[in-house]
Amino acid sequence: MNQNDFNMQRYQVAPGAVSGSESAVSKSFLFNVYNWMAMGLAITGAVAYGLVAYFGESELFVFFQTNTFALIFLIILQLGLVLLLSFALKKIPSIVAFGAFLLYSAITGVTLSTVFILYTGTSIAATFFVCAGMFLSVSVFGYITKMDLSKFGTFLFMGLIGLILASVVNIFLNSSTLDWIISYAGVLIFVGLTAYDTQKIKQMAMSVDANSEDGKKASIFGALMLYLDFINLFLFLLRIMGDRK
Repeated sequence: MNQNDFNMQRYQVAPGAVSGSESAVSKSFLFNVYNWMAMGLAITGAVAYGLVAYFGESELFVFFQTNTFALIFLIILQLGLVLLLSFALKKIPSIVAFGAFLLYSAITGVTLSTVFILYTGTSIAATFFVCAGMFLSVSVFGYITKMDLSKFGTFLFMGLIGLILASVVNIFLNSSTLDWIISYAGVLIFVGLTAYDTQKIKQMAMSVDANSEDGKKASIFGALMLYLDFINLFLFLLRIMGDRK
């Protein structure tokens, strides 16, 4: 869930305030965002695969089946780190924010290790490459489009809330039809959020110094937004494309 704005009022850019050619500073900011996002994804993938390789699928499956409280603790810790990065970012040093982001990525890898238990390695790899291609295409669109995507923010947020509620309800209903609808709706929503968040990050890049403390923290928050978009898009695509063992 990545609808928390990092003080966007501070980073609003007046029309015409930025020239057509982007400054080296803004390019450096964007490089930091995508570089740290890629680092977070790499950590998540390495942790998830490493746990399966080290413990084995059966032992890891038994662990998650018999240690409900451990899994709940990890999920709560994830939410806590997201809230820290979303609401306390102004008050904490950039190095702490960066450490929290890396820790969040590692914990996500622990919770997502079950993906390697449920789905075949071939379908996981295929879904990842499809997701990467979709994400890159949509992110480029969000960056180059002249359309103001902010007007879609409310609808995307409402769709995200509806998606969460429907997912909770389907835990009890266990409806295959509803699960199908949720999966495709999830893909559409996070495709939209990817474009929307990319445009916000572009606006931030035009109004902060990448080398300043605020610029470093803003780039970490931008990386978190895109990281969450990618992870969720991957998971919903996997529900559609993945082959279960």
